[in-house]
Amino acid sequence: MIELATIAQAVAVVAACWAIISGVGAWKREFIGKRKIELAEETLTAFFEIKDAIAFIRSPWSSGTEGSTRKRSEHETEAEKQLLDRGYIVFERYESKQEVFVRFNTLKYKFMAVFGTDTESIFKDTNQTLNSIFTSANMLATHYWQRQGRVKMEEDEFQKHLDEMHKHEGIFWDRYNDDDEIRKQLAQTQNQLETTTKPCFEEPMKTYSIFTTKWISKG
Repeated sequence: MIELATIAQAVAVVAACWAIISGVGAWKREFIGKRKIELAEETLTAFFEIKDAIAFIRSPWSSGTEGSTRKRSEHETEAEKQLLDRGYIVFERYESKQEVFVRFNTLKYKFMAVFGTDTESIFKDTNQTLNSIFTSANMLATHYWQRQGRVKMEEDEFQKHLDEMHKHEGIFWDRYNDDDEIRKQLAQTQNQLETTTKPCFEEPMKTYSIFTTKWISKG
């Protein structure tokens, strides 16, 4: 009887230890999972704010005073000033929304550490999309708009000029349709971000459900 009592006591101790270890493990998994969900939510929220900010930056509607904060050259004509100011609008609007982009980029390394280094492309692609808007704004203001109607060109050269100018204008201004190049780029980046974070929001299968699930159906 003494041996049985000793065995029972040992079993009880082992069971208690196992419960403690299991409890700590479960708490740790829950804590890590919660932090991962919070990071996923924060990054998704920041990206959606960037989409709204870029839509604002590219809006074709503008007041007559936008772009006027640009530092001007002494030798600019009035016509050059107006065109350069128009191109500067996107930079001016970006300045008013800069904190949105800074917040998103501060999440980059934390996100990579949790979800993998290959997710760096999400942040790179977003920044490249923004930079393409700046590039087109600069090209339009300093080259294409300056030449339009002012520089004599042969028919082929003029057609090439128009095609390139319209391409840059399609990046500079929001077209508000599914063919909009910037909207398509952002949609692809959003899809990658949502695919990466989707597992965080799925209900995990609990241990007891593995043993209670009927894996073989009755024929």
